[in-house]
Amino acid sequence: MAIFYEPGCGEVSTLGSGPELMIAFDNTYTSLPEKFYVRVKPEEVSQPQLFAFNEELARKLGLDLSSFSEEQRAALFTGQSLPEGASSLSLAYAGHQFGQFNPQLGDGRALLLGEVLAPDGKRYDIQLKGSGATPWSRGGDGKSWVGPVIREYILSEAMHHLGVPTTRALAAATTGDPVYRESPLPGGIFTRVASSHIRIGTFEFFAARRDIESLRRLADYSIDRHYPQCKQAENPYLAFLEEVGRKHAALVAKWMSLGFIHGVMNTDNMSISGETIDYGPCAFMDTFSNEKVFSSIDRGGRHAYGNQIRIAQWNLVQLANCLVPLVDPDSSRSVEKLQECIGPLDVYDEEWLRKMAAKFGIFEPRPEDAKIVQTFLSYLEQQRLDFTIEFRRLTDSIDAAYARDSLKDNEDKYQEYQNHGPKDFREMWLKRLEEQPQSLEQAAERMRRSNPVYIPRNHQVERAIQAGVAGDYSVFDRMNECLQAPFERRQDFAEFELAPEPEEEVRATFCGT
Repeated sequence: MAIFYEPGCGEVSTLGSGPELMIAFDNTYTSLPEKFYVRVKPEEVSQPQLFAFNEELARKLGLDLSSFSEEQRAALFTGQSLPEGASSLSLAYAGHQFGQFNPQLGDGRALLLGEVLAPDGKRYDIQLKGSGATPWSRGGDGKSWVGPVIREYILSEAMHHLGVPTTRALAAATTGDPVYRESPLPGGIFTRVASSHIRIGTFEFFAARRDIESLRRLADYSIDRHYPQCKQAENPYLAFLEEVGRKHAALVAKWMSLGFIHGVMNTDNMSISGETIDYGPCAFMDTFSNEKVFSSIDRGGRHAYGNQIRIAQWNLVQLANCLVPLVDPDSSRSVEKLQECIGPLDVYDEEWLRKMAAKFGIFEPRPEDAKIVQTFLSYLEQQRLDFTIEFRRLTDSIDAAYARDSLKDNEDKYQEYQNHGPKDFREMWLKRLEEQPQSLEQAAERMRRSNPVYIPRNHQVERAIQAGVAGDYSVFDRMNECLQAPFERRQDFAEFELAPEPEEEVRATFCGT
């Protein structure tokens, strides 16, 4: 069961303390009133053991754990031994879930260990997921089995290397204890790093309670932490909304350019920092479809691939609703100002076109370029083709065309380039490339940096999970190694490039709570 405690009373320390277990936490969220969080001890586990630790990320954070033994690292990243200065907070938030408002959600299986200032001056949260029940667990055990831990580790690190703003994976551990779902499964705990864990739903929590003072404290804290430039604006809260909107537009457009479907774009799963957060029922598409849904609970297709831009806009409107009492004392004037601020939300469509146009080697997209994009996507959908493979084939074909122009010895591949995609698409695309000042070689390079060879394909992630449940992390390790360089084709990772066979397809994913 969860153990709640008062500040400074009885932090967990089962494997010793002192200099060996020091981390330079620099916590600021605890400066907010305690209605923002509850202090909770992680639950005890019988046999903590790490199966992954991200040394590169630890260095980025300035964490020197070289003096920590394997046992001490495992104790730290399962919450069995908390260093001095750790906060161990379960955060409060609300949220719209598939359009329905829930006024009280919160961290049902997560604890914020604390914040660190990295050598680059940026602030990061370190959070445990799966460490036991909290006041927000809603009758659940607050634990995770090893499957969701493997999934989030692979997906979040892959997203980072694909150039997507995201939370990241610092550590993954097993607990030695079973977690009971449909059947007993090995327990796991995931350590997540984020710029913060403030969500649109955090604002909704206080707006629903008409707690204007806390809402203002939250907004001011968020601006200080993430958007300090907004403090110089005529109305900092309007400027804050605009910044969040721009970040979300760029984020979701990047998802869509990679064929990624978040699956649960609820307001409690949208970080105000503009990072991808909460890798539950998410997936990368194999066969392209605008209607593709992976979440097992999204029966209406609200969060389908093709709806993600519109849902991001809808979520921003919910944040705007929360800011009404802060923007202007007169609510009518406030609503008018907010409506003018978000306007038609053109930035979302502009970001989508910018990210998609890059996949075709286009440098400065024009509105009419949307027809090139849509024509090719319609072709993929009608022919039931693999999103990632076909865009990489398009990239390879323009490489071949450049090789023909420069080497005069690649006629076969040049013909493939000439014949790739429907005729009307080819004509539009080639004409557009000829019109831009950049060379074919430059267009090819832009495409190579926008169209990955490798993505964390669902069937491969599932293979890593099934092996991990049996105690074999070799598939997990190999996938992580491959996905560190997703734009570079390497023969020793050929299996990760392939689309699934029909019997390997994963058609639904789950949150794992």
